[in-house]
Amino acid sequence: MNMQRLINLSILLVLLCAAVGGTAQAQQQGAAERVDALKANLAASQASLRHYQWIETTNVSLNGQVKSSVQKRCYYGVDGVLQKVEVSAAPQAAPPPGLRGRIAANKKEELTTYMQSAGALLKSYVPPDPAKIQAVKDAGDVSVQLANSGAEVKLAFANYEKPGDSLSVSINLTNNQMKGLSVASYLDNPSDAVNLGVIMSALPDGTVYASETTLNAPAKNLTVVVQNSDYQKRTN
Repeated sequence: MNMQRLINLSILLVLLCAAVGGTAQAQQQGAAERVDALKANLAASQASLRHYQWIETTNVSLNGQVKSSVQKRCYYGVDGVLQKVEVSAAPQAAPPPGLRGRIAANKKEELTTYMQSAGALLKSYVPPDPAKIQAVKDAGDVSVQLANSGAEVKLAFANYEKPGDSLSVSINLTNNQMKGLSVASYLDNPSDAVNLGVIMSALPDGTVYASETTLNAPAKNLTVVVQNSDYQKRTN
C-alpha cells in the first residue's frame, strides 16, 4: 500500500468515526426530547382525568372462555385516590357439589390470588410513571425508532419496573399523543411471563386515556381485557 492510499484510508476512518459519533449523539438528543414530551403529556392527561368519571369493563377469560365480566364506575375522590364502584357483574355459576366443588373452589382461590398479583403488576405500568421514565432515561436504557412508515415514533424503556422487562410507547408524530403501549414483564420470576397491550385514545379536549388493555398470562392460559368508556365530565 502506497503512502497516498494510506493517507486516504486514514481520512476515511476519521470521517466514519465522526459520523457514527454524531448519529449517536443525535439519537440521544432525540430520545431526551421525546421523553420530556411524553412526561409532559402523561402529567397533563392524568391531571385532566381527575375531572372525569367513566365505566370500566373487565372480562376475564380462561382457556379462551369468558369466566367473569364486571363493570365499575370509576372516578377520583377529593383525596385524589381512584375510586371504583361496581355497577354490574355477570352471575357466577354455582360450584359442583362434593369433591369436585372443593377442587373448583381451590382453583378459583388460586386464580383469584394470581389475578390480584397480575392486577397490581398492570397498575405499575399503566399509566406509565413519569418519574420511572426519567430514571430509565438517566440510566441510558431508552431507545428511539420510527414506526408505522414514519408516522409514529416508538420509545422503548428497558428495565422499567423489573430487571429484564420492557415498556414500549408509540407516539403520533403529528400531535405528539400516545397511541399505544406494549409491555413484556413477569410476576415472581421471568418464567411466569406476562404481556400487556394497551390501546390509547383521546377525549375531545386532548386528554389521553387507556381505552383497552389486554393482559396475557400464558402460564395460566389467562387473558384479561379491560375497556374504559363513557367518559363524562364531573360536576363536582
